[in-house]
Amino acid sequence: MRSTTEIANDIGVQYYETRLGVYDEMVATEHKVLPYWQHFIKALETMGSEQIERRRREAQRLLRENGVTYNVYGDTQKLTRPWRLDPIPLLISNEEWTVIEAGLKQRADLLDLIFKDIYGEQTLLKKGLLPVELIFAHQGFLQPCCGTLQSQARQLTIYSANLVRGSKGRFWVLDDRTQAPSGSGYALENRTVMTRVLPDILRDTQVHRLSGFFKGFGKGLANIALHNKDNPRVVVLTPGPFNETYFEHAYLASYLGYTLVQGDDLTVRDGHVWLKSLEGLQHVDVILRRVDDSFCDPLELRIDSRLGVTGLLEAVRRGNVAIANPLGSSVLENSGLLAFLPKLARYFLDEDLILPSVATWWCGQQRERDFVLQNLEHLVIKPINRRKDDNYFVGSTLSSEQKASLRGAILAKPHLYVGQEQVSLATVPAFINHRMEPRTAVLRNFVVANGEEYLVMPGGLTRVAHDKDDFAVSNQAGGISKDTWVLGSGPSQAQTVLTRANRPVPDAITEPLTSRAADHLFWVGRYSERTEAVARLLRTVLLKFQDMLEFKDDIDTAALTALLHSVTHVTMTYPGFVNSHPDCLEQPQKELLSLAKDNQRPGSLATNIHALVQSAYNIRDLWSQDTWRSVDNIQYRWQLRVVNGDIAIEHLQSHLDELVTGVVAFTGLTGESMTREAGWLMLGSGRRLERALALISLLRATVVQRHEPAVQNQVLEAVLFSTDSLTIYQRRYRSFIELSAVLDLLLLDETHPRSVVYQLRLLSEHISTLPRERGKHQLSEEERLILKAYTDMRLSNVADLLKVDDDEGIYSALEALLAATTELLWRIADTIARAYFSHSQTSQLMTANTVSEEEL
Repeated sequence: MRSTTEIANDIGVQYYETRLGVYDEMVATEHKVLPYWQHFIKALETMGSEQIERRRREAQRLLRENGVTYNVYGDTQKLTRPWRLDPIPLLISNEEWTVIEAGLKQRADLLDLIFKDIYGEQTLLKKGLLPVELIFAHQGFLQPCCGTLQSQARQLTIYSANLVRGSKGRFWVLDDRTQAPSGSGYALENRTVMTRVLPDILRDTQVHRLSGFFKGFGKGLANIALHNKDNPRVVVLTPGPFNETYFEHAYLASYLGYTLVQGDDLTVRDGHVWLKSLEGLQHVDVILRRVDDSFCDPLELRIDSRLGVTGLLEAVRRGNVAIANPLGSSVLENSGLLAFLPKLARYFLDEDLILPSVATWWCGQQRERDFVLQNLEHLVIKPINRRKDDNYFVGSTLSSEQKASLRGAILAKPHLYVGQEQVSLATVPAFINHRMEPRTAVLRNFVVANGEEYLVMPGGLTRVAHDKDDFAVSNQAGGISKDTWVLGSGPSQAQTVLTRANRPVPDAITEPLTSRAADHLFWVGRYSERTEAVARLLRTVLLKFQDMLEFKDDIDTAALTALLHSVTHVTMTYPGFVNSHPDCLEQPQKELLSLAKDNQRPGSLATNIHALVQSAYNIRDLWSQDTWRSVDNIQYRWQLRVVNGDIAIEHLQSHLDELVTGVVAFTGLTGESMTREAGWLMLGSGRRLERALALISLLRATVVQRHEPAVQNQVLEAVLFSTDSLTIYQRRYRSFIELSAVLDLLLLDETHPRSVVYQLRLLSEHISTLPRERGKHQLSEEERLILKAYTDMRLSNVADLLKVDDDEGIYSALEALLAATTELLWRIADTIARAYFSHSQTSQLMTANTVSEEEL
């Protein structure tokens, strides 16, 4: 066995290289482990680097399977990127946390008072305590929002601050976030994962739990409701899946039990906000917004916005809806405001700031401007309006030309710039390349209004720089996150976000299904069935291809040719194997591999899997954790082993087996975990419609054309195998394969879950159950169409369907029935879309370009 010293060498505790003159969270400035870190470090030394690395990989696996992502601006190649978590948390002692907590509450109180004044009486501007140019020139000040604040104890429901520790060990506030502070959901997910990878250490260290904060979060949102306070309807307004923190929007909506919506899911009528759902309009009481305030109302704010709700500000003005945070709150993110906070704290609170801001000089004042220009190379220069690109300039890194250009910009519009002290940020230990190394860190804390006071999350989201020499910390630049452990004096009591009802049996609440969510559920059903059908067919073709190579029989070759044609018809990847060069049929490996792995080819398995995952991701809040994990595994394994791998055709079979198993598992999980409401009906409708279309397409491509008896037997056997019906056929008919019996099973058997008529019957039941306004004695259009398709199929007779057209050598009656059913099914799909999917699609470009306030 290795000694403790050898194990310690693995993670490099004694070789932990701190920076000269830089405070480190673990060893301060003495290169001696601080007392409250000692237990944790001893536990790490006992584990050793190999075990820590295994825990780190386990954490990344859990994050990936849970769908935790963070998207990057301008990344057109990869919509979602995995969230990165370091296994070594940031530890904060209970004594130090008491000071931080008091400072955050004080700062939230102060900013709330400033916000009320800016959009209320504007006393600060009238008395000269705040310069008019500082406020009115900031893009976050929205003039139409003046006078819209409602009478309530706290206007700022959510507040966040980025804290950094300086070289002397003191915490400073780098900036304040009041627009739509992001990160609390990631902090919760980090903690959830850490409880899995370091359960014993976390428990023994007596870390404060986070659930109480989120319980207060839900209570705070309910408290700001202006109507229906006992049971308010709260929605989470998101820009959509192209926003970089969309995971968190869906995660919080699911965790808190709210409906996730986009702007087109809401409408304003008679001064009230309504949610458009399949059940009709539902009144909305509170909006937790994750859309920048200027984009929230194209009528009174940004007219080019496609993310907001027309008339929303008027609904706020009338007191019919509450928004967290209120529109216009981004004015408090003005970096120039930091210079005036000490004076305003004494004015409002008669107190000094417990957590001071980084030293800031607003260039709109002559003396401060002169100081900034004289010390340009020693300061960080920021525009007061936050942007995604070139958000700040580090004077020491600028060339002479760049300094001259920046000096000219400041002189031209001085009120738009601030200079800030370049703080030497503290470092924290991070597990990098199997050892501990120091990294620059920023701690984001979260505060929520919980009735009359503010509640602080006992922890937060710590982010560290990716590289040792990086001083900027940003997830956009590839930063790594950490869990933040606030150490207690005793065990922390477990809490839940659920509240105790005043009644013995509380009333059940059914969250409405938006038309957008219904659309995605419908397509999740379709893409899952499409993926399974193509995978099963490719698997069948590969087996027949192996038979042909082994036996080199003309019958096998003819059957394979028919099946290859069917692949192209089912996937609609023309020309494919239809009217192709004979070499393509004799050597089909290249085309089959393309159908499996080409993610740029419509109809391929890779494309269908991607579409399935993207549709599911759009409604991430609706899936259970196990269900989402099954979706993620489908894409992850296929991408890793097939799309990105140099796979040979003989190895594709096993991956197709695994894919079919994965899709079936997903189908089973949805069947066992979804309540039989509108969402289930939409998912089921998509599945049944697509399964019927795929089966009909396969039958038209294989059995409508007459074949020689020996070839036909092989083709029919392949069709039964591809539809997972071979075993039941053998058990039921106990004879040689006959076309009439195959059609009876796959077309007309209402007890067989793979038959066409079974799909039509269930689709009819789903459609008739969907919520819809209709006359008492009148069928809807989709009901009439599915009734006709189902009736025509039930009235058909196998003997009549198998009458041969001698001129063309096909079963013309069978072809006519299948073609007519296909047309009816496509019309049903279009009719369902018109009837239920009434939302407009948000522009991807608009969504991607309006996420600046969400940046971590």
